[in-house]
Amino acid sequence: MGPPEARRLAQERSLDLVEVAPTARPPVCRIMDYGKYLYQQRKKAQEARKHQKVIQVKEVKFRPKIDQHDYEFKKKHILRFLKDENRVKATVIFRGREITHSELGEEILNQLRGELTEVADVERRPRLEGHTMTMILVPRKQP
Repeated sequence: MGPPEARRLAQERSLDLVEVAPTARPPVCRIMDYGKYLYQQRKKAQEARKHQKVIQVKEVKFRPKIDQHDYEFKKKHILRFLKDENRVKATVIFRGREITHSELGEEILNQLRGELTEVADVERRPRLEGHTMTMILVPRKQP
């Protein structure tokens, strides 16, 4: 139907004529209560946000000369973060001349990866960026 006829029909029903698909040829319009439509859209968006799970990235920092007890303590934190379904960014920070022994940092991250194979997958392998070496772990999906 033509635009004037559609406007007249919408006014008779006390509703709005809303353009639904402006790029279509001819443009598509719908007769509806626009205020009610906007209200329903807001409610749908609010309901979708309510059921949404926010995934955080937790960071745990190591040093190249870390003691075994400190390593185990930080590993427990990583296990807790993974159990809560958060991603974990394991970082080894080098200071000064420690950067010449970057293989120590890679050993730490590879040891961590080996010990957490049952609960975590590696999203990003150990990578040296400036004076930090990082690896990202994600919780493993349970079948």
